[in-house]
Amino acid sequence: FLDEIGDMPFSTQTRLLRVLANGEFYRVGGQQPVKVDVRIIAATHQNLEQLVQQGKFREDLFYRLNVIRLPLPPLRARREDIPALASHFMQQAGKQMNTAVKQLSPDALRSMQSFDWRGNVRQLENVCLWLTVMAAGDTVLTQDLPPELLADNAADSLSNNNAQAALTTQEIPSAQMNSTSPIHSHTSTAITETSISWQQALADWAKQSLQAGETDILQLATPEFERVLLREALSHSGGRKLAAAQLLGWGRNTLTRKLTLLDVSSSKPTTEE
Repeated sequence: FLDEIGDMPFSTQTRLLRVLANGEFYRVGGQQPVKVDVRIIAATHQNLEQLVQQGKFREDLFYRLNVIRLPLPPLRARREDIPALASHFMQQAGKQMNTAVKQLSPDALRSMQSFDWRGNVRQLENVCLWLTVMAAGDTVLTQDLPPELLADNAADSLSNNNAQAALTTQEIPSAQMNSTSPIHSHTSTAITETSISWQQALADWAKQSLQAGETDILQLATPEFERVLLREALSHSGGRKLAAAQLLGWGRNTLTRKLTLLDVSSSKPTTEE
């Protein structure tokens, strides 16, 4: 397994290409070639096609490696995988630290699923190791999560809320002032009113659910949101799964799993494109 193949120096790329092409290499200080029969799995976070165009990655090596390509979406695009990955990393960390494996509480897991995980799987793995060392009890609670992770998530939420508030407050005046373009004005007003109406409907539903004694209302609402967005994305893409996945910011495999998990059927015949 060759990790971060895109960072390999150009001179080393030439040597690797020779190994792949001839199936042999020379040991350091050796005089006789050593035959090898291996299969290479390589990974990178970089755009190799762009590196080839820039002359930073060998084109012939790129085509040697690019036989079966498996795009892996970031964690934020496949949040449903986080509980299984976190459980695995917690067990791994327990063995590494020679201590009892700590369990993640439902609230902690929900918080972890809401994070953006800019460092992807490696960041999640490191957080699980940190929790194994630093969390006080056998069960990890939300308040046990790393402070910087909670702070980053709070900052992102505040930024998103401010951006939404700015958009909402600016669209209404612009719609009223742009009298020379009535179509644009009506469209802007309609979008703003629709945005406010669904948010208000959600707020009303949440209030009623809480007053009725419901718990885990986020878990109740999220599947319904995803069903609506899935159906609309499939409708917009004409039933093309790959195009719908791109509209949602998911990988195609994630979309396929969601279709089954949420029992979503499209109003149009679906294709794999």
